[in-house]
Amino acid sequence: QVQLVESGGGLVQAGDSLRLSCAASGITSSRSVRGWFRQAPGKEREFVAAIRWNFGYRDYADSVKGRFTISRDMVKNTWDLQMNSLKPDDTAVYFCAAYLGGISGIAKADHEYHYWGQGTQVTVSS
Repeated sequence: QVQLVESGGGLVQAGDSLRLSCAASGITSSRSVRGWFRQAPGKEREFVAAIRWNFGYRDYADSVKGRFTISRDMVKNTWDLQMNSLKPDDTAVYFCAAYLGGISGIAKADHEYHYWGQGTQVTVSS
């Protein structure tokens, strides 16, 4: 049984930093993609960042490029999202997600992801 558990959300001020972490159990395949999505109130869930587990290739949404960094710890089977220079527009529930398979590339559509965490709230005040 696959389980993803996020941690690290909270309330910060604009310009601050925050680090989210996702711990996975039940996923052993290196041919997988692990990532982050977010959903703000009244908006659809959107892709934030993801990493191809075996090669370390990363991709980001344009809105977070240069501010957010996704990283992985292959020993602990965790992946983090370091969020710097946070803006009020970054306020959302953040979900970690994963899908298995593929050889290259990273999917950005949420329906491609098989596994999801429960979400963690990130609130950025102005």
